[in-house]
Amino acid sequence: MQEHHEFDARRFLAPRSRTPDDYASFLSSQLDDSDAVVLVAEHDGQVIGYAYAAMEGYDYMSLRGPAGLLHDVIVDPDHRGQGVGRLLVDALLSDLQSRGVPRVVLSAAERNESAQRLFERMGFRRTMVEMTRELDGPADDTVNDVARKL
Repeated sequence: MQEHHEFDARRFLAPRSRTPDDYASFLSSQLDDSDAVVLVAEHDGQVIGYAYAAMEGYDYMSLRGPAGLLHDVIVDPDHRGQGVGRLLVDALLSDLQSRGVPRVVLSAAERNESAQRLFERMGFRRTMVEMTRELDGPADDTVNDVARKL
């Protein structure tokens, strides 16, 4: 959460002191959900990463049929670049496929280029682009210039 907030503080929630405990509690609640998959990577008895996905049905707002939504792949910074993320995603994809899930969809932060490269190498393709505009301040100059020309 901190990394995403640093990417774009206006778009992503700011972590609070309770965020790690609250999120750990949420993930624990997903362990009993038959539509969720939570995987953990460990090294020498220490958790070094995890992946979380959930199976969802039709979403007409997203124009998407049933899919597994890959919500999180987190690897401890000291263990990145060692294939941990790939192993977690591979295991997650295998689990979802064994449940008959036809596709997996994910979102990656615009500035998280390393995650985007990983997902592209693993066969994910770009299908949507999220765009955000704040309404509590002036639009950027490009928007204003276009509006003046109209």
